Amino acid sequence: VRWPLAPPLSNLEAYGLSGARNFYLPSTDGIQLGVWHILPANLIQKVEKKDEASFNQALSQSNPVVLYLHGNSNTRGGSHRVDLYKVIFAGLNYHVVSFDYRGYGDSTGSPTEEGICEDALVVHSWVKKHTGNSPVFLWGHSLGTGVTSKITRKLCEEGNCPAGVVLEAPFTSTREECSGHPFAQPWRYLPGFDWFFTDGLEANNIYFESDKHVAAITCPLLILHAEDDFIVPFRLGKKLYEIAKETRPRDAPPVNFIGYDKSHGYGHKYICNSPALPQVIR
Repeated sequence: VRWPLAPPLSNLEAYGLSGARNFYLPSTDGIQLGVWHILPANLIQKVEKKDEASFNQALSQSNPVVLYLHGNSNTRGGSHRVDLYKVIFAGLNYHVVSFDYRGYGDSTGSPTEEGICEDALVVHSWVKKHTGNSPVFLWGHSLGTGVTSKITRKLCEEGNCPAGVVLEAPFTSTREECSGHPFAQPWRYLPGFDWFFTDGLEANNIYFESDKHVAAITCPLLILHAEDDFIVPFRLGKKLYEIAKETRPRDAPPVNFIGYDKSHGYGHKYICNSPALPQVIR
């Protein structure tokens, strides 16, 4: 999943980002992951030396950190993703750490469900190593919500819950998302649809069963979805919210759902344009 016509991901200025660094982390199986770390706006001028030690030192200060897990297309440099980063680091003064899964962008290897979840855990571990007691939030979009739900379950079960989780345009499971995708509708009721499409995904161990994982997420959970999302249907985000409400422990922090009216035109990837988003995140 590479976009050769885009600027090199090492050229952060080409993406309109200052106070940011590009680096690489080793993951499992010999994979190298391309990573961005973007400083909060209120630290950009304070970090005089834009070197590794200075950026790592900045992470250990009190500003919260958002680890962003992107969707299926493009790279960590996708324009709507960069727009969201700017909301987070400029509007909220949070650090942003974003990376490309194996097989995406300038990361090596080929993607699998287990592999990209391992990648996410590797980056999360790196973030925690450098942040001290600063709160770390996970933000997943589209495919990234499946990754986020799965790794958050693991982290919570290990007693290492994030400070909070945002699921933007989530689905319940790969099977239900595939069946409900608008492009699938003309063929949905033909004999053999499940065998050809959804069974094939599961035969390759691609499940992303967020509807099962949310029950074990015991940190604050926020779900965002636009009514005019034609990639991941709005009803799947609402369904995941209802499942989370019903299955999470009674003493778990609240789960909240914010739906965006279709009149805004946010679709699948432009909730970042909502003027109220910084306040929602707070």
